[in-house]
Amino acid sequence: MLNSLPNVCRFIFALVAVSFFTGCSKPDFDLADGSNGRLSDLEGKWLVVNYWADWCPPCIKEMPELTNFYNDNKEDVLVLAFNFDELEGEELQDQIVRFKVNIPSILTNPGLLFGWEAPPSLPATYILDTKGQLRETLIGPQTQESLEALLKSYQES
Repeated sequence: MLNSLPNVCRFIFALVAVSFFTGCSKPDFDLADGSNGRLSDLEGKWLVVNYWADWCPPCIKEMPELTNFYNDNKEDVLVLAFNFDELEGEELQDQIVRFKVNIPSILTNPGLLFGWEAPPSLPATYILDTKGQLRETLIGPQTQESLEALLKSYQES
């Protein structure tokens, strides 16, 4: 049937088919706000993935630092929070509000997504470069200053 169509029609049909199938592909990760994304969307930015839990006082203490770092560096960096206990739904939303997690919260386990083990302790922060390569695994609370200094050191090298 396609062979009987003029070349222009075959091209348009192929373009529509490709658009349809690529538009319907399953996302790689889901966020707590209901959005989702693909790993390819992250290329070109540094990625900071932070593991936190409500039972971890240093995790809660570092949240404002992560938020400030994210807000001041959005053009070059994406910061994602991952609840170590893998909470979802209303329970996670309640904790996001209660503990002022004002950075995007990823629901998809980053360990499964990027191929690393769960951190040995919390808080834990993973730094991936603009090509998606894991550069650092930081255990313990981070500050805006420490994260900016780390990224600057990589950008200068």
